[in-house]
Amino acid sequence: FQDAGRMRRPEPLPSDLPPVFRVSEARAMGVNPARLSRSDLRSPHRGLRTSRSLPVPASSLEIAAQYAPRLAGWQFFSHETALEAVGAPMPEWPYRPRLHVAAHRPSREPRIPGVVGHRLQARQSAVMMSRVGLPIETPVRAWRQVGSLWALDDLIAAADYLLSGERPLATSEQLRDEIEVMGDVRRGILRRALVEVRNGVRSPRETRLRLALTRGGLPEPEINWVLRDGIGDPVAELDLAYPRWRVCAEYDGRVHETDRRQFARDADRWDSIREQGWEHVRILNVHMQHGAVRAVERVRDALIRAGWHDGA
Repeated sequence: FQDAGRMRRPEPLPSDLPPVFRVSEARAMGVNPARLSRSDLRSPHRGLRTSRSLPVPASSLEIAAQYAPRLAGWQFFSHETALEAVGAPMPEWPYRPRLHVAAHRPSREPRIPGVVGHRLQARQSAVMMSRVGLPIETPVRAWRQVGSLWALDDLIAAADYLLSGERPLATSEQLRDEIEVMGDVRRGILRRALVEVRNGVRSPRETRLRLALTRGGLPEPEINWVLRDGIGDPVAELDLAYPRWRVCAEYDGRVHETDRRQFARDADRWDSIREQGWEHVRILNVHMQHGAVRAVERVRDALIRAGWHDGA
């Protein structure tokens, strides 16, 4: 005969327990320790429990949200976790962001598997709350922190993001001041990144295309330049534009057309640009492979047709 205790359905947990809860929290509500070891619960981190019926976190931010109940009052998410929480672009695959939790000295950082703990220098806290209620390091400080982790172009793309948009999350002066206060890392990689950071950038792909063009020996393009017709009415905002030569380059990262109406609108927009006497260079994902050689060649050829030459 099977053990009747094993077949018994687990008793319900208190209804006011959150989806992810601390073991100590459940114990304080009178939950028996044996109940917290039943097979209907899993432990995402030491000292936490959640129902096996809930989806396993797929993104690093979902993992951070699941870890949040374990944060001590002096701990917060830092480094790339903090940047991702404000929407900053992460390094591209195969890089995988990790979960970073920090505390300022003399407080202690967590030391458990699956979490990168940091004990930061003693300084005034600048923790803010993300849109989903996670305590995070401010973007300016988090950007400097990932200087020890990320490649140069990833740092540039993240800084471009922080400086852009209707409500920028940082200014270049704030980033520069943070480096002055806390120091640079890895042979000055943060200062080198700031040299190539620009305001007004809309996407990390736009950043990577701009960097490829300038490093490929082409002139630096205008960012999000407004093309107007003969009477001054706006025709289109161009991602990367060379007004002197009437050439523009735009990154179209679509792998396949999922929205025919949007594609039709884009095609009409491209026609409108060409009707103004401009050459529109559409850069696809395939052009950005192998160091973006084909992307640079396509834009260089368009500029040469328009009368550009090295040194112009």
